[in-house]
Amino acid sequence: MPPPSEPDRPGALPGAAGGPVRGIDLAARLRQVAKGDEAAFAVVYDETAPRVHGLVLRILRNPAQSEEVTQEVYLEVWRRASRFDPGKGSAIGWLLTMAHRRAVDRVRSSQASTVRDDGWHARTREVEFDTTAEQATARIEAHRVRVALDGLTEVQREAVSLAYLGGYTHTEVASLLDLPLGTAKTRIRDGLIRLRDQLGVNP
Repeated sequence: MPPPSEPDRPGALPGAAGGPVRGIDLAARLRQVAKGDEAAFAVVYDETAPRVHGLVLRILRNPAQSEEVTQEVYLEVWRRASRFDPGKGSAIGWLLTMAHRRAVDRVRSSQASTVRDDGWHARTREVEFDTTAEQATARIEAHRVRVALDGLTEVQREAVSLAYLGGYTHTEVASLLDLPLGTAKTRIRDGLIRLRDQLGVNP
């Protein structure tokens, strides 16, 4: 079954007047989406699209690409709603994690394309040893952080990712995840402590 047409309708993209509808059980709606319920999909889209698009735009800084990636996220939601597990985190957290991954993938794809286009410059330019060493170190550190993030609980990872990879404040993280501010702060704090321990960093 093709995905519903709701995301393609004029004015459906985030940024229009009005915020998300409150009082919606997103987890229940996702279970309905998993069964092919187009009306439930429309509700999920209308409720969450402003937040998803906002996160993607914050990462990509490109409105056109952000709209494309937002649509890709909801196509993935339509196809893979059955994979949502409420025992591992909130519905909005699942969506935002998916959006973050998609946006980062787009950034990496764009960077890879740029590298291919400029490859001959890289091959003919003399690179100083210190620069090469710095790049290698950065790649190693990035890998260590990704591995450490995988060691967090789902709720800790989504909160820490939004705060330190998405660049959101604690208040914004609380709003995005529909959490009390104190709960969001606790998840971020506990996640950072666990992340520090995973990386072997002294407090």
